[in-house]
Amino acid sequence: MERQAPGEVRMSRAVGPAHANARGELGAAQLLRWIDAAACLAAEKHAGVSCVTASVDDIQFEETARVGQVITIKAKVTRAFSTSMEISIKVVVQDVFTGVEKLVSVAFSTFVAKPAGKEKIHLKPVTLLTEQDHVQHNLASERRKVRLQHEDTFKNLMKESSRFDDPIWREEDGTVSTRGTSVQSIELVLPPHANHHGNTFGGQIMAWMETVATISASRLCRAHPLLKSVDMFKFRGPSTVGDRLVFNAIVNNTFQTCLEVGVRVEAFDCQEWSEGQGRHINSAFLIYNAVNDKEELVTFPRIKPMSKDDFRRYRGAIARKRIRLGRKYVISHKEEIPFCVHWDTGKQVALSHGNVEALKKLAARSGWEVISAAEKIKIYTLEEHDILSIWVEKHVERPAHLVYHLLSDFTKRPLWDPHCTSCEVIERVSEDNQIYYITCPVVNGDKPKDFVVLVSRRRPLEDRKTFSVAAKSVILPSVPPSPQYMRSEIRCAGFLICAIDNSSCTVSYFNQISASISSYFAGNLGGWSTSIEETAASCIRFLENAVDDG
Repeated sequence: MERQAPGEVRMSRAVGPAHANARGELGAAQLLRWIDAAACLAAEKHAGVSCVTASVDDIQFEETARVGQVITIKAKVTRAFSTSMEISIKVVVQDVFTGVEKLVSVAFSTFVAKPAGKEKIHLKPVTLLTEQDHVQHNLASERRKVRLQHEDTFKNLMKESSRFDDPIWREEDGTVSTRGTSVQSIELVLPPHANHHGNTFGGQIMAWMETVATISASRLCRAHPLLKSVDMFKFRGPSTVGDRLVFNAIVNNTFQTCLEVGVRVEAFDCQEWSEGQGRHINSAFLIYNAVNDKEELVTFPRIKPMSKDDFRRYRGAIARKRIRLGRKYVISHKEEIPFCVHWDTGKQVALSHGNVEALKKLAARSGWEVISAAEKIKIYTLEEHDILSIWVEKHVERPAHLVYHLLSDFTKRPLWDPHCTSCEVIERVSEDNQIYYITCPVVNGDKPKDFVVLVSRRRPLEDRKTFSVAAKSVILPSVPPSPQYMRSEIRCAGFLICAIDNSSCTVSYFNQISASISSYFAGNLGGWSTSIEETAASCIRFLENAVDDG
């Protein structure tokens, strides 16, 4: 058998009919029970004392499991802090007939050590055996920072969102209210629901919450909802055998093919029950998809807030989505899959044309959602098939032709972009196509990154007003990777510059974010950094202060 690391446990379960939902698939509620149990056992194996769940977050569901298949859960302590630990959970499903394994879910939870009596404890550090152990150990610190500043980040994003309206729901037909999605349920905590500490088992509470949230989601989509991810289960306090747990769930907002359901749990003992004064012990936000009879994703209608509370939940869902986007890119270390092409002078016309067309197609896609708006700067995001793209729109008080001249010369980029250390031309392909070598500064302690990029620029046709500057990574044998840098890639990026009048224009910057450059965007997308806004403002100052030399 494969050697297990200290602080690691494995749990295997055969999926039976009692574990399945209406679609014959393993119910998310049952899987959450197993995940929490495995994580608790891993935490206690490392700590040597009883441990309780503090939170479970960033659960991503990639695949489903069906009756007859086998689930294997691997839970492992990635890092120990003073009295708390982060546990990584990986769930795999295996088909017993073919032996094929698929990734079902990746999750992270935080457990707190609870020694008996007044005994104090300081957890021992985790033994790191592999390179991946070291990577996850470093990322655990970043994830902890995100969790600790989650409340402040959320409050700041809510304050920011109050400064601008979301006019989309006012303009669209077919918007709906969420009042019909409200669900309330009650459970009496019995001995089988308690853990080995005597408190209500955290996995059981999560399972009940998921059940109520699924009912709420089904009332909007009129289909069987599929749990896509869990934003966070945050345990605010314990409950015990004999408590009455009241669950309230409602859809907060929709985003194209997914929707968010919020669940609040209150606990009551006998006296609190008679007085109607409960304890808020848990909250969670769950993200669902739904499919039609052809197994195609359903597009949900936009939500129309009606009451003050509707607006609060509506804007809160937008803020949490932004935090999720940023947090998603500090969850795990993904290997970069090469996608750039080899530069071939015999195909330079096709490559440069494809470069520009890819940028225009990215800009023309539907589903862009605004996540930030200021006086001269707006930021949009687009998620498609697990690929994130960003669009930064800037209003510039300079003529479009001058802005085009400045932005298409990448050697000037270090003058305004702090993410760019140097940029030099290494091959002049033609007047409108050049290959650059770009270096970037260190981020999160990694090696600095470098790029080999084809930049293709195009002036507008006579009947149009938009200038194009497209960028895409290429492989050039004369510039091999250097041990000093981490060779990274740009999938599709660039500027579209549209003239408003003779003295002003709109500059739209697009970037289809690859794993290798996600660290430059994660903090801003998540709301705990303003680096994109600061870079956009720096770009505007550079452009508006530039001299038109003709």
